[in-house]
Amino acid sequence: MSNKLKARIAAGKAAVNGWLAIPSGFSAEVMAQCGWDSVTVDLQHGVQDYLSMVQCFQAMQGHPITPLVRVPWNEPGIIGKCLDGGAMGIICPMVNNAAEAKALADASLYPPMGKRSNGPIRAAMYGEASSYQATANDEILVIPMIETQAGIDNIDEILGVPGISGIYIGPSDMGLSLGMIPILDREEPVIMEIYDRLLDSCRRHGKFAGLHNGTAAYAARMIQRGFRFTTIANDSGLMARAAREAVQATRKAAGDVAN
Repeated sequence: MSNKLKARIAAGKAAVNGWLAIPSGFSAEVMAQCGWDSVTVDLQHGVQDYLSMVQCFQAMQGHPITPLVRVPWNEPGIIGKCLDGGAMGIICPMVNNAAEAKALADASLYPPMGKRSNGPIRAAMYGEASSYQATANDEILVIPMIETQAGIDNIDEILGVPGISGIYIGPSDMGLSLGMIPILDREEPVIMEIYDRLLDSCRRHGKFAGLHNGTAAYAARMIQRGFRFTTIANDSGLMARAAREAVQATRKAAGDVAN
């Protein structure tokens, strides 16, 4: 078991992550061929469930990308089940302090580092003997989301929890928690200051920072700012954007012609 995404980030390279909201193995298969370093199945806000997550992972398996999942909440049962299903990293929403970060790490890692129950039905080649348990703690990415003022204030304590790999910022919920409109590609000076503060904390702790972005242009700017894990929109958003642009371009070029 080798986590290519973890190795890429450890080498100081930026990783670009895809996002799956559509519960379809075909959508996952299409996304897997697009050059992402990793693709995340979204169980929190996407139209996904556990079975569709597994089907997405199966569709991606023949491609050189790392399968991740955003779980719906910091709950050990679903975290362990997603890892058993083949996820090589957990993104967990609304982690606000060290105790919640430790609960996430405990659910994601086997003893003695954590409290994860053994039973990697799919992750360990459908129950066949493997080295999965011996390497899982070294390869699994454990990524709490920082989305509130409490998470910002407690960032050093969160990053200091053993087993935490890095952080992932949710700009929409972060803005909402600070009394702002919930959008992705934020430009407010106060948000930029928060980003820089979180990036500085990650550097001091030897961890990486990730960010959800709406556009490729904004993601590129954030990579230059110091983020090493960037997501661009999601599959449904990218499809809608491309379809809208195609329709608009056709109408603009051809006009309304009555034959």
